[in-house]
Amino acid sequence: MTISMYSASVPVYQSMLSNLKGVLAKGAAFAAAKKVDESVLMNARLAPDMLAMSRQVQIACDFAKGSIARLAGLEVPKWEDNEKSFADLAARIDKTIAYIGEFSAAQIEGQEDRNIELTIAGNPMSFKGQHYLLNVAMPNFYFHTTTAYAILRHNGVEIGKGDFLGRA
Repeated sequence: MTISMYSASVPVYQSMLSNLKGVLAKGAAFAAAKKVDESVLMNARLAPDMLAMSRQVQIACDFAKGSIARLAGLEVPKWEDNEKSFADLAARIDKTIAYIGEFSAAQIEGQEDRNIELTIAGNPMSFKGQHYLLNVAMPNFYFHTTTAYAILRHNGVEIGKGDFLGRA
């Protein structure tokens, strides 16, 4: 039995983004309870050369919306990266979930061999659809969702594996 490109992408992104939204809600509650300015957590990093927590969430959303748009052969929508609060990030997640939810399975199915052309760090690259989804988009999506989670956990937010994976 094979798994479909749609099943491997849209519902997975939606589920993980919903979980990330829950993690962020716990981050907001932590900040309020500890009287920590949200900007401290929004700008937190695990290492000085890493991107801030807020940027990790933005990039995770970008990989979700970007990969689905590219697989469907559409232009990737450009969104401002101007989120300053947990509420702003939650709204971006909601916007991403809604955007990818507009795609039908028919738009994604059969795109395994679609040519995906990207420029990454100034380098033009070409991928086939399935390789792009499974070896570029999904790993990057998980990297950035995991990093956002790790930054909040490192800063004392009481979250665990169940928050990251969701409750089955």
